[in-house]
Order: sequence, then C-alpha cells, then structure tokens
Amino acid sequence: MKYSIRKQMMAVFIGLIVCMLVFLFAVNAWFLEPYYIRNKKAEFVRMYQLLQETMQSEDMDDEEAADRIVRRAENHNLSYVVLNLTGKVLYTNIYNNSLMGQQLMGYLLGQREPQSRVLEKTDSYEISRTKDRVNQSEYLVMWGELGDNSFFLIRSPVESMEESAQLSNRFLLLVGSMMIVVCVALVWFFSRKLTEPILELASLSARMADLDFNAKYTSGGKNEIGVLGDHFNVMSEKLEKAISEMKNANYHLQKDIELKEKQAQMRSEFLGNVSHELKTPIALIQGYAEGLKEGVSEDAQSREFYCDVIMDEAAKMNELVKNLMTLNQMEVGDEEVEFTRFNLTELVCGVLQSMEILRQQKEARVILSQKEPVYVWADEFKVEQVVLNYVSNAFHHLEGERVIDVKIQADDEKARVSVFNTGQPIPEEDIDQIWEKFYKVDKAHTREYGGNGIGLSIVKAIMDSFHQRYGVKNYENGVEFWFELDVK
Repeated sequence: MKYSIRKQMMAVFIGLIVCMLVFLFAVNAWFLEPYYIRNKKAEFVRMYQLLQETMQSEDMDDEEAADRIVRRAENHNLSYVVLNLTGKVLYTNIYNNSLMGQQLMGYLLGQREPQSRVLEKTDSYEISRTKDRVNQSEYLVMWGELGDNSFFLIRSPVESMEESAQLSNRFLLLVGSMMIVVCVALVWFFSRKLTEPILELASLSARMADLDFNAKYTSGGKNEIGVLGDHFNVMSEKLEKAISEMKNANYHLQKDIELKEKQAQMRSEFLGNVSHELKTPIALIQGYAEGLKEGVSEDAQSREFYCDVIMDEAAKMNELVKNLMTLNQMEVGDEEVEFTRFNLTELVCGVLQSMEILRQQKEARVILSQKEPVYVWADEFKVEQVVLNYVSNAFHHLEGERVIDVKIQADDEKARVSVFNTGQPIPEEDIDQIWEKFYKVDKAHTREYGGNGIGLSIVKAIMDSFHQRYGVKNYENGVEFWFELDVK
C-alpha cells in the first residue's frame, strides 16, 4: 500500500535517527572546539595555580611536588617551562626546552607571533591561541609571572582537539550506520506486530461490507486494537441479525401487498382442482367397495386385490390433499417464510442421505462434487422441500446410465443448485407448462414429470415466494432442474 502505516512508521523512525546523527555531526563541528578550548583554559588555570603554589612553598626542590606537576601536565597533554630572571629553567616536562624558553622570552619582550589571538588576559597571566613559526602548528598558550621574579609558559596543541573531533565524527558515522540497520530491523518487526491486527481489521471490514458475517477478528489482545476487534465481532453479529430481520420484514411487506389479490382467485381455483383430481380415486374406491359388499368375487386373492386398490387410491388422495394444502397456503401467502443464513451444502447432503434407500432400489449413481460450505439466505425448510422434489423427481424418471449429478455453484452474489438425471428429455411443447398445477406430460410420451402435477407447482410457489430464479434445461441424455438463492 502506498500509504502503509508500516512504511510511515519506518520513515518516521529512520528520519528521526538520521536527524539525530546530523545534529550530532553539527554539534561536533560547531561546538566541540569552543568546548575543548574552554576546558583547556580551565586546565591551564589549574596548572598555573599548582605551579604558583609550588613556587611559593618553602622547599622548591621538593621532588614529590615536581612529580605531581609532571603527572598533571602529562594527563592533560600540557607542556610547560618555568624560568627565573637569569633565564635558568626551574621546572619543565620537556627534554628540549630551548624553543619554549625562547617563546617565553619573546612574550616577555613583547615579541608576539603575528597570528596570535588573545583569549583571556589578567594581571598575572595571558591565554592566547597562536601558530608556531617553526612547525606551523596551532597551540593554546598561557604565560605570565609566578612570583619571586619567575615566569612560566604553558601550551597545548590544538591539533589533538581537531583529531579528536574527526575521530568522534567517524565513530558517530559508524555507530549511526549500525543504529540505522538495527532500527530498520526493529521498526519493521514491531510495526509488523502492530499493523497485522490493523490489516486483519481492514480485511474484516471489507468482508463485512460484502455482507460476509462469518468474518471474525481472531488476533485477540487486550490493547485498543483488541477491543476494536471485539467490537467488530459484536457489530458483525448484530448486522447479520438486523439484515435477517430486514429481509423478513421486506418479505412480509411484499406478501401483504399480494395477499388480497390472490386469495379469492386461489380459493376458487383450489376447490376446482381438488374436485377434479379427487373425482377419479373416489370413483375407484366407491366401485371396488361396492363390489366387495355385493360379493362380486368369492376368491380371497381377488378380494385382497380390491382392498389394495382401495388403500392405494386412499393413500394417493391423502398425499394429494396434503400437497394441495401446502401449495394453497404458499400461493395465498398464509404460510410464514423465515429468512435465515444456513449452509446449503449441508442441506443438500442431508436430502441425498435421506433418500439412500431409494437410490439402492433404483441402482442409481449419485454424484455431489461440492464439499465446501456455501452459505445462503432463505427459508431453510422450504429450500429442503425444493431439493427433495427435484431429487425425488430425478429418481422417478431415471433411465439410461442411471446417473444423478447434483451441483452447487456459487459466486459473490448467487448460489445455484442443479439436479441432473440421465433419461429422456422433456418434450419441447410441454417444457413451459410443467410448473402449472395438475399438469402432466402426455401419456403417449415415455416420460411423465411431476407425478400428480403438484410437486413442481410447489417448487414454483416456493421460489416465487423467495423472488428467485428457477428452471429446467434439456440435454441429449437427460434433464437438469435448477434454482438460485442469495449469497448476500
């Protein structure tokens, strides 16, 4: 991402380190030398005081005092010489002291180097910065009078200070480079730890925007991001519930609008269809019952046949009445539809498992390639009725290779369930009418869809109540029925 928090954090921290290094380099370049000179001047004063105390002591030949002066001079990189009026060297820490002696005599006689610059001056001493005429090296120089007609000169090279500054800059460069490398690694590691939960929340919000409420925050934690993740999970659950309630409310609103228009028409149509469909089985039951009563046949096997016919027709009437009641309730909108989100794959597997005995009887081969969960919005019980009708229809009209192929295909918007079975295709002149109540394909054809003509009408009523698409498609070796449901 162009504006990634991780990149911004790395840029900020690396920028801070670079700014600190630049600041340290600037401090070294601009302030180290004045700081060095100030400290060196203070050390000159302390050395002057030590020399003065030694000269004013009663025993000027005290070796311990001389050693103390030498050690202090060596510790602070100082060279010194003390002369009397005759030019005799009283104290010094250098082997060849003639040059320093001449320099001190020059100061006493007022012969100062041309490039000399006075830094501090009192009644007793003077501190200046000067360049040696012989080796052209810069020194800090302090000279003056100690008392008892003795004079002193203390000096220290400035080059050591410049060398220290250069060494310090090189050290800062080395340490700064290492710090940048370590900082990049640490910032990358900790920014990753910090941004991973944020990225998970971003992905979670995107999935929730697509109404995928299975998305949950799983990284946990007790900090602010963890609390935000918990709130996301609660919001996901509440949104899912709210959308479910909204779909149910929308469904009821549509049904209320359509209910009054359908009720009168459905009632009269229902009564006409029932009387038509029940006429034949009632006549059969009445005829066989009268024959039994009048003793048409004395044969026990014939009487048993009459009873089987009566029972079979009664069972068909019972199934017909139940289907008609279900269909009528759905068409007039009396039956409640409860929209929920459920696993369509699990529902289809359950229907196929419940019809295992029928599969064995038909010696059929059932194929279901979809194993991953596919979640949809619908009334789970009614979807099960649709799948059951399709699969049962496929078993009842199975021919040829005796294969039933059930597929579930899903994208971001819709999930489609299709049930294909091998056998004879539906005649083209009948394919648009098989969804009508009590319609049967002509008996002259080798295949009859829908049994008593109610099953596919129930499918139509259910799918119309969902406001979803459904249909049928012919193939050379069979027929495929399908329907669609909302994924979101």
